[in-house]
Amino acid sequence: MTDFTATDYFSDQSVAADTYPYFDFLLEGRRVWREPYHGVVMVAGHEEVLAVLRDTASFSNCNIVAGPNFRFPVELTGDDVTGLVEQPRDALPMSDQIIAFDPPKHTAHRGLLMGLITPKRLKENEEFMWRLADRQLDVVLPGGQCEFIDDFAQPYTLLVIADLLGVPESDHPSLLRQAGVGRRLLGDTGEDEGRPDHPLAVDVARIAANLFSAGQETTVRLLSTALRLICDQPGLQQRLREHRELIPRFIEETLRLESPIKGAFRLALKTTTLAGVEIPAGSTVMLLHGATGRDPRHFECPHELRIDRPNVRQHISFGAGIHTCPGAPLARAEGRVVIERLFDRTKEIRVSEAAHGPAGARRYDYLPTYMIHGLSTLTLEFD
Repeated sequence: MTDFTATDYFSDQSVAADTYPYFDFLLEGRRVWREPYHGVVMVAGHEEVLAVLRDTASFSNCNIVAGPNFRFPVELTGDDVTGLVEQPRDALPMSDQIIAFDPPKHTAHRGLLMGLITPKRLKENEEFMWRLADRQLDVVLPGGQCEFIDDFAQPYTLLVIADLLGVPESDHPSLLRQAGVGRRLLGDTGEDEGRPDHPLAVDVARIAANLFSAGQETTVRLLSTALRLICDQPGLQQRLREHRELIPRFIEETLRLESPIKGAFRLALKTTTLAGVEIPAGSTVMLLHGATGRDPRHFECPHELRIDRPNVRQHISFGAGIHTCPGAPLARAEGRVVIERLFDRTKEIRVSEAAHGPAGARRYDYLPTYMIHGLSTLTLEFD
């Protein structure tokens, strides 16, 4: 049995490949725990992560992607380092992005962003999702097989975001080429409009990357995880095909069971106590969203996929409070549309045994990262 007290979560590749035993170790009695290698306070409990997400006065987003070894340019001393943090803030990683903002700056920028993701715009965007799903399935289904992430999920999520941003469909091929995804969809052609110096492609790629790169990547992982579960869970595919109204609940359960976000960092601005553990001001904290969905205090039999779970939407894969992911409705719609259209146009979807092994002995490769949970590849076959 693995001794996780002697395991470096941030560098051990076996943990990156299969994180859930480590999360279980934390949830069994270390819901708030300072790991010994980097001094990061790991927060795994559902209740505890929610408490941090809602306490923006005590915990800052400034280091959200900075990593376990990041050190501030100035020394953080005292029981309240709020003022000290603001001085070098522009030098921190992703300091120009909304995910790293705190109020009041975050409040102002989120208001601007939500002006884009309106119910009207989301409805128009969903109409495009249906057309796009059919367009891509026209390419991948005739062959009876595809590598789902590269052939479908990555170009799909990128173009959904492009449409949300108002990019004309005529410019979508150049955007795909600039991003280096959707080769099968493009037919591996290299027209002039995809050159790196094409001004529209570069500008659109920058906008999409700055605003929605994180949302695109996580939705890719959500879609691939959902399809893997649909194929690997006995009886699930048939049940969802016969009861399409359950698809939204299935998406929520997928998010709870296998959150695309394993975790993200915070900085303690004030010395505080969480679940009986003192967290000194200046401490690096990691909120483990991927663990919270498996907290047995909040979810009965948390390792089981249960679409009928009464609190199925109480996962916090999209965060909570003022930092709730503004793209959550978009991701949910993408998942529902993709599954619906795949069911409409196939009789059966299977995981390729040639690529991943037989049922009960699958071989899946996962991204080797401590922040994102998701498959590297997923080869599917269709009837």
